[in-house]
Amino acid sequence: MAEDVKLVVKGVTSIATTNNNFICATLDWWPTNKCDYGDCPWGQTDILNLDLSNKILTNAIKAFNPLRIRLGGSVEDKIVYQFGKQKKCPHFKRKEGGLFGFSTTCLPKKRWDESEIKFWVQCSHRKEKLHGRQVELGGKLESKNAISLMKYTISQGYKIDSYELGNELCAEGIGARVDSVRYAKDITRLRHIVNLLYPDASRRPKVLGLGGFYGKEWFQSFLLNVAPGVVDGVTHHIYNLGAGVDKDLINKIQDPYFLSQVAETFKSVAQAVKEFTPWAAPWVGEAGGAYNSGSKDVSHTFVNGFCKVLSVSHEGSPFLRAYAHCSKNRPGVTVLLINMSNSTTFNISLVDDMNLNPILETLPGRVQNTMREEYHLTPKDGNIQSDVVLLNGTPLQLTKSLDIPEMKPQGVDASSPIIAKPDSIIFIHTNGLKAPTCG
Repeated sequence: MAEDVKLVVKGVTSIATTNNNFICATLDWWPTNKCDYGDCPWGQTDILNLDLSNKILTNAIKAFNPLRIRLGGSVEDKIVYQFGKQKKCPHFKRKEGGLFGFSTTCLPKKRWDESEIKFWVQCSHRKEKLHGRQVELGGKLESKNAISLMKYTISQGYKIDSYELGNELCAEGIGARVDSVRYAKDITRLRHIVNLLYPDASRRPKVLGLGGFYGKEWFQSFLLNVAPGVVDGVTHHIYNLGAGVDKDLINKIQDPYFLSQVAETFKSVAQAVKEFTPWAAPWVGEAGGAYNSGSKDVSHTFVNGFCKVLSVSHEGSPFLRAYAHCSKNRPGVTVLLINMSNSTTFNISLVDDMNLNPILETLPGRVQNTMREEYHLTPKDGNIQSDVVLLNGTPLQLTKSLDIPEMKPQGVDASSPIIAKPDSIIFIHTNGLKAPTCG
């Protein structure tokens, strides 16, 4: 089945901006014996054990440059650093009643020196009270250990992008929580520490919070109690697919109506930041799709690329999503198309809209007759649960020397329609669209 679509790109104004290094990946603390639903997926990928000299890792970081690497995760709030008076450096152990069932562990000084990945660091250590299965973290932030880490980092010339206070402590909390007013006081203290240790504002790391799930009352209370200039980014986490064990997850990730629901969370966070802390920016700190280590049948497969689909407004099929961006590092416009239908091919004609007066009737014009570049991503053998992705029909696989393969587009006459096959993701770069907002 095929359907013709006219896609109008309105390039006079932009609706949002992203900075150059908006892509972020998290290195977590979870040890090898972190298991969920009979599956133990973490292996040696945690902060303490990951082979930082691994060529695949190094090449991936280079390929995504500029890239933020976030060091943190669920058990961050029970991590100490082997700096200052902290001489002992305990390893993770299973502990009944411990946060997520684990004991306190430590970041060794040697490991910090080994790592060249020091961009976005979480820091939080407090006294705790256990209420049932929920840890209530009370008392002020115990910052001496974190200060020792910061001082050493500065002395070695290590560059830090940001410091974030804790992990998933806001709202209802995940495993542990902090009162919103208490958190506001603690992040204010973190700001004072960062300002003191980094007197040169041009080289000062950002201060981030909240690093957790959105809850309206908690967020608003925190933002009302934090002074201007304290936080640079208000971070929140998105796991909109639910638990990785959910047997219906494969259907949820193909349901555009279900996926669109998360857009309301983005809107709520953005509105709260705009209203209460307009000097800060809303950030997504984690967006893992399915929580509890993901889904062994979905998270590593092609279809997981659908889980970040945001709501869009259009009159066509809900299974076709379209987004337009100003191309980075070169002129033109990049269009992202996601065809979530498993049966319909969309024949898409690109047009621009140079109507500068909203009162006048829109006069769309076809893309100028030039060549455009297309990158079609599809699953191997049409199986959306395949972990092999094809780029223009060729498997995207590492080279024999473990290098990232060259991403080669196919050149297409810009006057012809874009053919979006079922279950495909397409990136299109064109110079033929008139988009004054792109400069």
